[in-house]
Amino acid sequence: MTGARSRSAEVPGAELSALTAAELVAGYRSGAFTPTTATRSVLDAIEASDPALNAFVRVDADGALAQAAASTERWRSGRPLGPADGVPTSIKDILWTVGLPTIRGTWLIDEAGPWPEDAPVVARLREAGAVLVGKTSTPEFAWKGVTDSIRFGSTGNPWDPSVTSGGSSGGAAAAVGSGMGPWAVGTDGGGSVRIPAAFTGTMTIKPTYGLVPLYPASPFGTLSHAGPMTRSVADAAALLDVIAGRDSRDWSAMPTPAVSFLDGLEDGIDGLRIAFSPTLGYGQNDPEVEQLVRAAAAVLAAEGAQVEEVDPEIADPVDAFEVLWFCGAAKVLDSYPPGAIEQIDPLLREGIETKGRGSAGDYLDAMAVRMDLGRQMGRFHEAYDLLITPTMPITAFERGLQAPQGWPSQWWTSWTPYTYPFNMTQQPAASVPCGTTTAGLPVGLQIVGARHDDARVLRAARTYERAGGERFVRPVDDPGASR
Repeated sequence: MTGARSRSAEVPGAELSALTAAELVAGYRSGAFTPTTATRSVLDAIEASDPALNAFVRVDADGALAQAAASTERWRSGRPLGPADGVPTSIKDILWTVGLPTIRGTWLIDEAGPWPEDAPVVARLREAGAVLVGKTSTPEFAWKGVTDSIRFGSTGNPWDPSVTSGGSSGGAAAAVGSGMGPWAVGTDGGGSVRIPAAFTGTMTIKPTYGLVPLYPASPFGTLSHAGPMTRSVADAAALLDVIAGRDSRDWSAMPTPAVSFLDGLEDGIDGLRIAFSPTLGYGQNDPEVEQLVRAAAAVLAAEGAQVEEVDPEIADPVDAFEVLWFCGAAKVLDSYPPGAIEQIDPLLREGIETKGRGSAGDYLDAMAVRMDLGRQMGRFHEAYDLLITPTMPITAFERGLQAPQGWPSQWWTSWTPYTYPFNMTQQPAASVPCGTTTAGLPVGLQIVGARHDDARVLRAARTYERAGGERFVRPVDDPGASR
């Protein structure tokens, strides 16, 4: 993998900001370092790297150091709150956070607040003792697959700051991928954790809908999920343990899991039936992307899975998805005064005006497509335990653009054909790095499971990571980092 820096033997001498959450907690437990020193290292990394990346819209250094000091005292007294205690964590600027503005990339929100309530995932992180270092960037109302907003500008990629980090959780992915903290929380309504994970060489899972509670309810409704963004599968499982579970504010939240997602993570995939679909039957891939994903499928086969190249025989649901998506976006504006649409991202405005103002019949027709897609995928998973695809058919493109140069469409759905179908079906879907192209940009492998089969998805991701993957950290102040 061109230019990759394997760190498996570097942990003792590594910068603390580049360690995983599990490595940090091990250091706290042994007394090798403290949450305070780790948090200072992360804040230093933000100061060094964020000017080039623009991953953060707000850094709360004083608040983070106060939280780290409290965590340090808990570890010293032998009373840590759990495996997230003292871990520096960033929150996508879509999720409410007490005392910190949640601006959502728009000029329509006044940062003055007040900000008195945490979203469920933020509340769970506080209860677990995590150190909240700041809020990460998102496009306006998290509406598209690249991270730029008219209020905060564009976010670059740790592998090359001149290309996009993807979106809409691009700030979170850029932070994690560049060593500005070990993990983050993002949201995903059509690919928004998986797109940037693929583009930045990081790991994520969009859990089964309802496993991670959301409040306030997303305007995109039951398309929207929240999930962990990390540099290792074990960290993703550990963070999912923290943020999953019932919250009375979310009417659709599932019960709190009784078993840790870390349990069985190392058990392998021997005998699993895995369908490999390079295009879902309707996409088209960059040749290097397809080559790397095929190689990843071969790794899983070598690990004992029964891998068969087969398509799920579904039609591209993009038209129905866009009706649901832009109807949700249109509802966002209903809570603002008349004229708000004149102040938003011009392409978002176009989407609302052309696709988000249809009839109730149009919406119900789109829901019918969604329900049928869910039925088809349910039947598919009776024959196959997992489905693997490229996460993205392309690698990251020029920062500030809505689509690659020369692309036939400016809509983000035109270059993300493998992500949004699984928001419609509410299935768990992970993205794990599976190599870099000759241009030095990461590629992601998507692993999709049946609804509620999140643990199996994580186990397959860990199997691949252990057998064929590498962990990447790309600090942008390293002159050799971009290639």
